[in-house]
Amino acid sequence: MQFFALLAFHTFIREGVDAAIIEAHHGGEYDSTNFVEKPCVTAVTTLGLDHVKQLGSTIESIAWHKGGIFKTGAAAISANQKVAAIEVLKERALAKGTYLQTPDVGNNIPSKSLQSVQLLRDVQRINCTVALAVAESYLQKAALKTISDYGLKSSDIAQAIENFSWAGRFQFVLNGQNQWYLDSAHNEMSVGVAAEWFIEASKLRRLGTLNHLVLVLIIF
Repeated sequence: MQFFALLAFHTFIREGVDAAIIEAHHGGEYDSTNFVEKPCVTAVTTLGLDHVKQLGSTIESIAWHKGGIFKTGAAAISANQKVAAIEVLKERALAKGTYLQTPDVGNNIPSKSLQSVQLLRDVQRINCTVALAVAESYLQKAALKTISDYGLKSSDIAQAIENFSWAGRFQFVLNGQNQWYLDSAHNEMSVGVAAEWFIEASKLRRLGTLNHLVLVLIIF
């Protein structure tokens, strides 16, 4: 992963990339991507028990590692977490010279977009809320120098959500009479979310087409 991180930054610099979103491989504190000293904004999505061999077997330990990406002068944003995780993230943010922001789910999403197929699942709304908070924070800090009206318009957000597509994530594929449900769940938490989605979605579709075969594929 260290090689890929170096290759990515080399490419960004050579191509003159204006803004890059860097995702930690796992953890944060000791991750190969964590040499960036002055990011515009840092963010943590919903935490689960993942990479426990490297990060520890408790949500508090995982939150400590994740909070390692926080930096002085950079906004620190987090999805709503379990209380134990939030407390650790708050402490880490203060120790790093910033404070933790936890935007309320859906508050920055246009009301009509909340009913779109792209945001039917709670996890999608949570991730969208965090992503929009990150974008707004970046625009306020980095783009304010060159753009007088830096705010995201509701129409821009709605269009982005409507155009969003992620193959292999809550995806339906119809092949003749076979309906495939595809999701790239990769840990216990995401497998549970994928299972709930499959149960609900397959029930609804069977009501309309009782004679077709339902199949599910979960890729680990």
